[in-house]
Amino acid sequence: MEKNTFTVVIHQEEDMFVAECPEVGTVSQGRTIEEAVENVKEATELYLEEFPIYTKKRPIVTFFDIVNNASFKKIVR
Repeated sequence: MEKNTFTVVIHQEEDMFVAECPEVGTVSQGRTIEEAVENVKEATELYLEEFPIYTKKRPIVTFFDIVNNASFKKIVR
């Protein structure tokens, strides 16, 4: 059986961690980072049983900075 490695992006929303696999688009959550990763792994495995992927391309992960500007004005229409 062939092993595939996927990327997991995690962010926190209130008291939960949300994990996303960008190669496939699966998303899940958990109360801990470990639980969120395990849940998105399971979701990805189930997804790939129905919709297998045939490409080995990995996403490019990079970062960018923005300057927080407290003077943004709220636009009301």
